[in-house]
Amino acid sequence: MKKWLLVLGMITCMLGLTACGEQEAVTPLMTEAEAEAFGAQVVDTVSQYVAMQIKDQIDDPITVSAMDSWEAAADDMGDFVEIISTESSLDDEDGVIDVRVKGSLREAIVEIVIDKKVVTSISTNVEYTFGENMQKAGLNTLLGMGTVFCVLILISLIINCFVFIPKIQEKFSKKPVANETKAAPVDNTIAQIIEKEEDLTDDLELVAVISAAIAASEGASSTDGFVVRSIRRAGNRRQRA
Repeated sequence: MKKWLLVLGMITCMLGLTACGEQEAVTPLMTEAEAEAFGAQVVDTVSQYVAMQIKDQIDDPITVSAMDSWEAAADDMGDFVEIISTESSLDDEDGVIDVRVKGSLREAIVEIVIDKKVVTSISTNVEYTFGENMQKAGLNTLLGMGTVFCVLILISLIINCFVFIPKIQEKFSKKPVANETKAAPVDNTIAQIIEKEEDLTDDLELVAVISAAIAASEGASSTDGFVVRSIRRAGNRRQRA
């Protein structure tokens, strides 16, 4: 009896887990055929609007954005040729529809995003080959590294220019000093001249000359008979600045 109860309990648990695992089936927003037809309609409409160049006459921002994206991709995609395939991932309200189109130069994917049963975004993305992607990556890398090296070289040049700044400042600051050094020797020379003139009264040679002149005027043959005690100048000394 206990075994039967145990088996019955296990069966009940398994049935309960199975019931919990069941989910209600979600009805997609549209079938695959409808999604394919809708994607084709969107692509045809956008391509025609771009060809007609009537973007200024359209008020819908989603359509205008779709036309801008198509025009930006047209340089690499080329002229629109045909629709290749359509893939969709949809639930009851949201989803994405990818339409692969063929251009005269490259293929592209038109991505249609649906949110709450309303189209919110339409963009065109060009499909590049692996070699083209690697080439773009290499060019971007070279451009980035070149920019960095140019900036580093410019910074290095600016730092090297700092060496000349003190020399320039010193050159400008030396100008007034030069004037002062020029004026100083002149003043020293004038002072020396004045000192020499002031010391002439004590010069022995001057005393001897004056003594000889006095002796000659007195009729004496030598200056032994008299002594010169002082010399007075007739006239004021000239002052020099």
